[in-house]
Amino acid sequence: MTSATPILNIAATLGEGAIWDQRDSVLWWVDITDRRLHRFTPATGADRAWSMPSTIGTVVPRNAGGVVVALGNVVAAFDPDSATLTTLAGIDQPEQRFNDGKCDPAGRLWVGAMALDQRPAAGALYRLAAGGALNAQVPGVTISNGIVWSRDGATCWYIDTPTKRIDAFDFDLTNGRLSHRRPAVRFPEGVGYPDGMAIDSEGMLWVAMWEGGAVLRCDPLRGTVIGCIVVPGARDITSCAFGGPDLDVLYITSAGGDRRTAEHPNAGALFSARPGVRGLATHAYAG
Repeated sequence: MTSATPILNIAATLGEGAIWDQRDSVLWWVDITDRRLHRFTPATGADRAWSMPSTIGTVVPRNAGGVVVALGNVVAAFDPDSATLTTLAGIDQPEQRFNDGKCDPAGRLWVGAMALDQRPAAGALYRLAAGGALNAQVPGVTISNGIVWSRDGATCWYIDTPTKRIDAFDFDLTNGRLSHRRPAVRFPEGVGYPDGMAIDSEGMLWVAMWEGGAVLRCDPLRGTVIGCIVVPGARDITSCAFGGPDLDVLYITSAGGDRRTAEHPNAGALFSARPGVRGLATHAYAG
């Protein structure tokens, strides 16, 4: 069993959306409810933050430069040099907000929406094409979270947190279509709820566990938990991403706010761990 180390004890209210940007060797992450986009530079330990106009559910690098962010119910491009936002698409759902999301190997952004009151099955998983078309692909979602693809792009794994499982889909990389949904990993009582997710070079899934104080390594073919990284001093673990020059560092976000107590003094911190395996390179938005 490995333990993570706090590297930025910033006390984020709802840290999320960790993703490695190999262009500049930086880690992007977000604080959803504090409405802040963060860029952490491991080489210097510096963390720069930008205020956003609404909640920010996730961030991904953009091939055209800068990043793409999911703000409230709008997806926008963000230029960190000028601190300007350009709307790309949105949904006409004022009672919903975007949550976690990542890009597939072809550069489409997949981002989930959820009801502000977390009403069951009110949200959906959306696909944003490189050309800017935004369409719902998976309806009936409650709290859309982690999503990753296999190295060959043939399988997509996805988490709707309250289901307490990871689902697998067959994925048509050419057309960006999901099919044949089935459970891949079911989590037992007592380990928390699956939140954000990353994939390593061996095809194993790393899942941040809300209320679990850990990141679990899962074998999606056998449906078993095969490893654990304890996240000390924090209970609500929200996302994880492989980064570093060799993609062998796992960066981990957590939720703080009123969760930061004497029992959980690191709640809201950014952590890192060396799990002994490498991750896969980040996919950027192609639009």
